[in-house]
Amino acid sequence: MPRIVRLVGKCPRLRGWRFIPALCIPLLACSPQAEPEAAKSIESVLMRQEAAWNRGDIAAFMSGYWKSPDVRFLSGDKIVSGWNETHARYRAKYATRAQMGTLGFTDLRVDMLAPDAALVVGRWRLERAGDRPHGVFSLIFRKISGRWVIVLDHTS
Repeated sequence: MPRIVRLVGKCPRLRGWRFIPALCIPLLACSPQAEPEAAKSIESVLMRQEAAWNRGDIAAFMSGYWKSPDVRFLSGDKIVSGWNETHARYRAKYATRAQMGTLGFTDLRVDMLAPDAALVVGRWRLERAGDRPHGVFSLIFRKISGRWVIVLDHTS
């Protein structure tokens, strides 16, 4: 049985059809005109991150993340929680310009989940002297205090 059905059955407040319109309201609030503007703003954050990385500026790269202890970064079998911890991870893993290489994002797809939330899926690639690591990522962006920021980064 799908999880939502099990949850509805166990919660008296969700029984019946009354909860369906409440779930749809956020989707309707994200007008078609707002979506391209939001998607462009989100892509702009990623392009600024790419440029910051390619000039060796991890601090500027990190400005794309929500500066909160609640931001999460997932890679391999590790989950890092917190902006400071994520920043420290990047600084340790990419301590030199040679380790950083040149970053490129491709195949970006932005799906608006709500007026203040989006899912971004894409590919990353580093060009370095000795190798060319690459992979995929999914990011959850939220619009917080008027800024689009990454609240969850899952990179592989």
